[in-house]
Amino acid sequence: MTAPAPRIDRRKLLQTVKWRDLTAMRAADGVVECLHPVPWIAASWALAAFGWWIPAALAAFMFFLTALRLNHEAIHRNLGFGERGHRMVLHGLSALMLGSNSAVAFNHLHHHRHVGRPDDLEGKAGNMAGWRVLLYGPAFPIEMHIAAWRSGGPMLRRRMAIDLALNAGIVAVTIASGSAVLIFHLAAMVTAQCLTAFFAVWITHHDCDDSGVIARTQRSPLVNLITYNMFFHLEHHLFPGVPVKRLGRLAERLDRAMPSIAATAPRVVPGPLA
Repeated sequence: MTAPAPRIDRRKLLQTVKWRDLTAMRAADGVVECLHPVPWIAASWALAAFGWWIPAALAAFMFFLTALRLNHEAIHRNLGFGERGHRMVLHGLSALMLGSNSAVAFNHLHHHRHVGRPDDLEGKAGNMAGWRVLLYGPAFPIEMHIAAWRSGGPMLRRRMAIDLALNAGIVAVTIASGSAVLIFHLAAMVTAQCLTAFFAVWITHHDCDDSGVIARTQRSPLVNLITYNMFFHLEHHLFPGVPVKRLGRLAERLDRAMPSIAATAPRVVPGPLA
């Protein structure tokens, strides 16, 4: 029988675990983060140009994963840029990933403040059955955009308008050019957006207790390498100021300071790779 998840005293953790030295990011570090999606989108487009659709789709998936990580870092201001720089990253990724990442930012920060509560729109997918999340997936980004537009205020609406105008521009260029590669990219991004509730929320939050261990984690070096450290989700919720690239080091410190958390926290990928 699995031991019950301990109730986490986040204030105590912030005092016990050494973490502040992991937060500093230079602009050069942020530039490196911005480069992670580049080889994947280049590979995706090159493979699509040759009509190799299956490997192109796999590369597009990895592009979306790395773009999601970069977007996530921009939301939490973890790239070492100024306010304007982080905002520009969100706008640029909105054009490439489709949708408004300014709306995503609004809902994600709300998710951190109210994880597991009834008004946690982003996190509600974690309380669904896996099959239901897949059916709900296409509605997820729509609900996120509507909620942000209604509740975010005039400044957020302006930023969302920029994002959506960039979306319209990309779609217009694609239609005007008739490029099979760009059509493939748009189709891949629409598909990825419809699967975000499952891959970005459900797999890291399902069957977690918001009063105890609020998210899943991972300890397999191989899995964490392939997923660009995105499965250190518990650590991210506990210390959102630590960049994703350093969450592995943070996890080691957390394990030493409070081994009961690592022992009971559910894994994203269970079994031998846990």
